Amino acid sequence: MAQATDSTRQPVVAPVVPGDTLQKVTPKVQAEEPKEQGGSDFPLDNFYAEIKKRPLSFLRNFRFSLSTGYGNTFFSHDLPGYGVYQAPGGPPQLFPGTTTTTRYSNWVNERVVDTSAPVPGAFLVSSDSVSLGFRGNAMVIPLKATIHFEFQKRYRIGIGYSYEYMSIGNFTPTVLGDRIGQMTPTNASGMVSRFFGMAGVSFYRAGYYLFTGDVQVGSFSPSNFDQGLATTNVYVNGGVTIERDLSEYLRVFVRPSYEFKSYTLNLPEGGNPISHGMNALFLNFGVTYRIPELPKCYNKDCRIQINHAHGDKEYRSRVHPIYKKQNPQYGENHPNLIKYKGKNKKMLNPY
Repeated sequence: MAQATDSTRQPVVAPVVPGDTLQKVTPKVQAEEPKEQGGSDFPLDNFYAEIKKRPLSFLRNFRFSLSTGYGNTFFSHDLPGYGVYQAPGGPPQLFPGTTTTTRYSNWVNERVVDTSAPVPGAFLVSSDSVSLGFRGNAMVIPLKATIHFEFQKRYRIGIGYSYEYMSIGNFTPTVLGDRIGQMTPTNASGMVSRFFGMAGVSFYRAGYYLFTGDVQVGSFSPSNFDQGLATTNVYVNGGVTIERDLSEYLRVFVRPSYEFKSYTLNLPEGGNPISHGMNALFLNFGVTYRIPELPKCYNKDCRIQINHAHGDKEYRSRVHPIYKKQNPQYGENHPNLIKYKGKNKKMLNPY
């Protein structure tokens, strides 16, 4: 006879024998078979939107720089084929060949001709007997703007424009200083405009400081030079740019440099064109700004420090100070915990 089944009966518990060990029985749960191709029934696509690609991400490699500073220009020239005429109490004048009927009181940035009669007893000396020449300096205050593209984390190439105030001082003779006086150029102050290309290689980094050797090659045009007589040459400027990172977008820098340039002044009344050296030493300092590849977060109440997403678009933080170092992956507005600040820094555990 079949035994009846009572669904309400309690499970039979085996008696515990003294000395036996009671073991906890864990019911077996059958593992769910994984879905094919790693799929899931949970609709994740409804909650996690695919981030759109950054259309302007390449802009982060462009940097804009603005700088000023101080420079000293070293003027120099030799005077083969010329002589110097020095009247008592007057400025030195230049004459071509052996005749003093045509004399130049300025032969540096423009020509000033003197056709008055020579004064008896004036001191005369020719380049046939001594190597004549004059030296002078000019103060330069530049305002320079550049844009360059950085690639492979160490190379850069770009263009720039500079507008400089230049004031030329007196010229002193290189020989016979006891007989020849100083020459003062006319129209001594003016502006110099430059346009140049640039290239550089970063060769060393120490913490926040980056060292880059670079060169600038271009043309220059001084406004206080006679443009019809002066012919300028291409100049070359080489230096080392020392940059300090303030944030991911902003740097400050200083750039000592030395440049080579020259020009030629033609004297149509007679004599050979005079070649002038115009080398210069500069110390520039300024700031460099990088264009962010992400737009600023549109939500005015958002205080997220890292680069983050709203919907399918990615944004940069609204609370990143442009002057302060930030890590876009986790933010650094408050790198030191409160327990390490002020009076709490002496407490073992202020919390």
